[in-house]
This record gives sequence, C-alpha cells and structure tokens, in this order.
Amino acid sequence: MTRKITQQYKAYRDDIRDLQTRRPVPGPQIEQLDPFLFLNHHGPQVYAPDNLGLPFGPHPHRGFETVTFILRGELAHSDTGGHESIIHAGGVQWMTAGSGLIHAELSPESFKRSGGELEILQLWVNLPSSLKMTEPGYIGLQADEIPVIPLSHGHGSVNLISGSLAGVAGPVRSLTGITMMTAQLSAGSEVTLPAPAARQVFLYTVKGRLRIGDEEARAWHLVDLDGSDDSVTITAVDDVVFLFGHGDKINEPMVSHGPFVMNSVAEINQAILDYQAGKFDVKLKP
Repeated sequence: MTRKITQQYKAYRDDIRDLQTRRPVPGPQIEQLDPFLFLNHHGPQVYAPDNLGLPFGPHPHRGFETVTFILRGELAHSDTGGHESIIHAGGVQWMTAGSGLIHAELSPESFKRSGGELEILQLWVNLPSSLKMTEPGYIGLQADEIPVIPLSHGHGSVNLISGSLAGVAGPVRSLTGITMMTAQLSAGSEVTLPAPAARQVFLYTVKGRLRIGDEEARAWHLVDLDGSDDSVTITAVDDVVFLFGHGDKINEPMVSHGPFVMNSVAEINQAILDYQAGKFDVKLKP
C-alpha cells in the first residue's frame, strides 16, 4: 500500500522585481496545507554580473517559522536577534519568528558583483497558539552540516534537515516535530518514504516528473496525498528533485496579514502595534 494523490496544485508565476518566482500555496484553490502555509520557489535563473541581487530588505514576521533552502547560489541573512550568516548552495536556514523578528534576506556583495545561478525555496510553517509568542531563533546550516542519506541503491539521496530517516536524525530539532528534507532521484528509480497517515505531508516537485501509484506529478506542482497509509512510494519518471516533509495538523483558526500569522484579527492588530512600537527589535529589549 502507499498513499495516493488526491489533488495537485500548479505553482503560479508571481515575479518579484527581476526575481522569477512561482508559488503553489497559497493559491486560487488552496489556502494552506495545515501546518504548511506558504511556499515561494525563486528561480532557477542566472544573474548577470553587477546585478541588484535579492529584493528582500528588512521586514518583520510573527507567529510562524521560515525554512529556506538554498539550492543554487547563496543568501545573506541578518535579523534583530543578532543572527548573521551567508549560506551557500545546498545549505538551509530555519528561522523561528515566534514573538517577532525583523530580518533581511539579500545577496552577498560578491554575488551582486559576479552574478551566477540562483534557486531558492522558502517554506512557511505555522506554529500553534501555545508557541506563537515563543522566543525567536535562527539556525543556519551549510551543505556539509546536513546529513545525506543514500536512497534506491545509490540512484538517489535525501538531504535530511529535521526529523529522522533510516536511523539518522536531522540537525534541526523542530519545535513542533516537523520532518523536512530535500530529495533527488535518478530517472526510473523508486523510493518509499515514511509518511504517517495522521500527519500532513508536504510534497513539492522542484524539478522533473515523479509518479505515485498511477498518477504523475510534473515539475512545479504541490501534491496533496490521502491518509490511506503510513508511507508513500515515489517513482522518478525523469531525474527529479522534490521537497518532502510531514507534520501534525494544528487545527486552529488561522488569520494571516502580510508577514504575520496569528489566531485572530485582534492578535494581528497587536502584532502591527508591537512592530510599530519597536518591540520586534530583540536586541533592544531589556
């Protein structure tokens, strides 16, 4: 047995300045896959020398976590919690906005001078009401800090970010027990991944086509699965790259307003007031 595809959502194009961007969720047919709220797929594209780089200057967040996968290129991060890093291709950033952070995600000066390939995924993961005001945090991982687990007799691999697989634990301990990974499979190979039936699976095809049961999923599609089994068997039709994870459903009211995700309109209004009052600048708090 394997879980089966119930629905697919094609990412729609929504470029940000000169940054090619696709977004499968939220979209016209889907608001969220609880607890997964939002995915931006930037690129793949090649920046010329003397470019403007990424357009994500300082902006606030509250009430959720951002997980950013740098597939190609590099990303400079800084935030009001005092965290700074430059993450290169193959690395990951996991930021807990919690009670509130202001951060910037920009291209390093070297990338703006020289240009190069760029492809980045950013996933927003909701927090339950009991954790929305948790202390902010940040983890930046380079590629060599992320375990690589061989799959399908050497015809594929997983980069394990959080959770466990094949006796290996990911370097991030998620506040809500999220399992998250990127995976690569060669055409014709197959893998069966754990996907507990009670949990929400997040599966997005970054590159190539894959098949689950009798149904095929093409690149740039978010795939929703049923809850019929505790695993999913994925066959690569082409050489394929996909984002895969699962988490417990929160099943709480969700109100989003730009960079804030809370449980009520009143909490959104309070987030705006707190941001305007400078309370997101963690370094300035007594």
